[in-house]
Order: sequence, then structure tokens, then C-alpha cells
Amino acid sequence: MSDRPGSWPDGSARAVEAQPPRVIRGEVSQRSTHPFEAPPGPQPVTPGPAPGRATVPRRPDGRTVGQNGGAHASRTRPAWVRPSRRRRIARLLAYLLCLLLATGGGTYAWADFELNRDVDLGKLTDRPPQGKGTTYLIVGSDSRDGLSEQAKKDLHTGAGGGGRTDSVILLHKGAHGTTMVSLPRDSWVTLPSYVDPDTGKHHRPAKNKLNASFSLGGPQLLVRTIELNTGLRIDHYAEIGFGGFVGVVDAVGGVEMCVDRNIKDKKSGLDLTKGCHNLDGRRALAFVRQRHQEAQGDLGRTRNQQKFLAALAHKASAPGTALDPFRTYPALGAVLDTLVVDKDMQLQTLASLFQAMRGVTAGHGEQLNVPVSRVGFGTSKGGAVQWDTPKAKKLFTELRNDRPVTIEDKN
Repeated sequence: MSDRPGSWPDGSARAVEAQPPRVIRGEVSQRSTHPFEAPPGPQPVTPGPAPGRATVPRRPDGRTVGQNGGAHASRTRPAWVRPSRRRRIARLLAYLLCLLLATGGGTYAWADFELNRDVDLGKLTDRPPQGKGTTYLIVGSDSRDGLSEQAKKDLHTGAGGGGRTDSVILLHKGAHGTTMVSLPRDSWVTLPSYVDPDTGKHHRPAKNKLNASFSLGGPQLLVRTIELNTGLRIDHYAEIGFGGFVGVVDAVGGVEMCVDRNIKDKKSGLDLTKGCHNLDGRRALAFVRQRHQEAQGDLGRTRNQQKFLAALAHKASAPGTALDPFRTYPALGAVLDTLVVDKDMQLQTLASLFQAMRGVTAGHGEQLNVPVSRVGFGTSKGGAVQWDTPKAKKLFTELRNDRPVTIEDKN
């Protein structure tokens, strides 16, 4: 046997079998796998970074990444640190959405808390049966709550303590759209029996002007009087005073109205020339109150009121107003200051009423006066408006049954 490595017992040379590289955990052996290649010599050791010093990545040619036109400078932040433009926009939109939801929720809670639900329709007796659709009673009162003495003078409201109606409108919303019917405040109607809240005296049913029912018994007696004379069941009640009306108009930046003649009324303070005008709160109140310059007196005033309320609803819901918080919040605050509604009125229901009024402006409804047969006829209470009984009954029957209105407004 030969003592030489790599030889057979007979002394002949033998090939050295290739040995697989040894793999040590954490490193790969640098030994060649070729059977006739010499084992690698010592490899140069690259010193590691000094303690506390960041490693600068280098290219194969020895230059640092970003040097002499490299792809990225060493000072560039990693991609995962800097969000993409799309991601930044998405985060911003999410933040704004959360902010809007939080603000909207707070506004809703505030408005719901401030809403004055002082009228309890559930306590009324002898009411007509429930009809189809939804019927609202919209009342503009001469309440001067919140007005200073100077404001009363500027608005020509007088010094009275309130307790009268300046406008009474039935709004019916149903399958055939919206119908607004104005009831002149001087309408000669039958007041139901009632008890005077101040003296406790019981009064039997009697003829009087519609406006007297509000003065004598407030919203409850007004609702009962309208239900008795129309056969319609009032589902919801909404009343706004002078101060709230003026505040809303001013908050939305005024409302444009066009008149076909010069109007100058000393009693209301209205002074307009023929043409179109952007009415502020003071002039708007004068416009909806004046009747002495109208050929049909109270009937002409009710037409102006319907026209203006529809235009106001349209202006308030326009994008330039509804999306502007500097207009929306003052308008909402002005409404809540003097608005009185029934106990079952929710904000969604109030919004539905508002949208129905706006729909009339867009042509999705009718604007009518209750049919009348005489205007200014003499009564024990002064000049009054008498309804055309057959036509009025037909109109109210159509509304109660939620059928298309066929009566024509010939007043």
C-alpha cells in the first residue's frame, strides 16, 4: 500500500473525488465544487462600519449609490416612508369625510335640541279622520320675540305683543305632488267651542275671522278651526315669527323678487320700483305683509306670500347657499330662534316640508288661493272674505283623498 494520498493500493494514481461544499449555519462555504480547481486562497476582509455610523450602499465599481448620476442619492428617503400622491389624497379625503360627519352629527344634535316643539296636536279633540298623504299647516305670525325696539320701528311691526297671523298656508304633499293653498286671515269661518285660557270662560261655536282663532286660542284653536271648516286633518304644524323670517332672508343673502309696477306702502314700509330687486330681510317682510296696494287686498297678499316662500326655499337650497357654512348656520340659527312646531315634528319631517316648498318653485306642484265668492263683505267683525263653499269643499275633498286638484284659482 502506498502512503501517498490519492493512490490505489497498487501505487497507481486515482482521481480525487469532489467533495460537496460544507454549509455552516449563517454562511455559505467559499470552496469550489470543481474537482480539479484549487481550493480558494484567503479572501480579503472588508472592515465593517464604525460603531454609530450608517452604512452607505456601494455599487460594484466602488461608487456610492447616487454618486455621479446614480439612481437615487443616499439622502433620499425610502419609498415606504413617503406616501404616494394617491395615498395622500385618499387620506385627506378620509379626514375630510370624518370631519363632515362629526360636524353634521353635532349640527343635527344641536338643531334637534333647539327645536321648539310646543304644539301638542295629540291633545286635540273632535278631529276629522286621517286622510291620505301629509298635510302641513304653515303659519307666519306677528310674533316680535327677539326684536329690539329699534328693530320693531325699522320693520314697521308696531308695538303689539303678537298673537295674530300674517299668513296661513295649507301644504299637502302626496302622490300627485305638492299643493299650497293660502287661507286669507280675514276668512269668515266658524270657530269651534273653546275655553279662554286667561279667564277660563267657555265659548260656544261662533262665526269670526280666521285670524281671531289664533288670537283667542293660539295654535291649538287655529288648527281646530281649520280642521272644522276644511275637513282636513293637520298632520304637522310650523310657525315662524317676524324676527326669524328676517334673519333667514338676510342669512341667505336676500331673495330676488320681480314686481310689475311701482309699490309704495307706508303701513308696511315697502318702497319698490317696477322691475326685479334682491330683497333683504326688512324689505322682504314688508313685501309679504303689504296688502293695501294690492287690487284684491288680502288675496293679493297671499299670492305674494306663496311666491316669496317658494323663492326663499329655492335660494336656501341652492349649492352656493347650502354648501356655505357662513350662510347655512346663521340661517338655521335664525329659524330655530322663532320656529314653533308640533311635538311629533322631526328634523327629517321639517326637511321634507322644506323640499316640498322648493318643489313648487320647480313646477312640481300647485299654488292656489281657497276659492272665494266675496271679498270685503260686511260682518260684525268688519270686512271679511267669504269662501265659495261648493268649490272649496271640492278642493278640500281632493286633498283629503290625495287626488289631483282640478279646481282653478280664479281669484
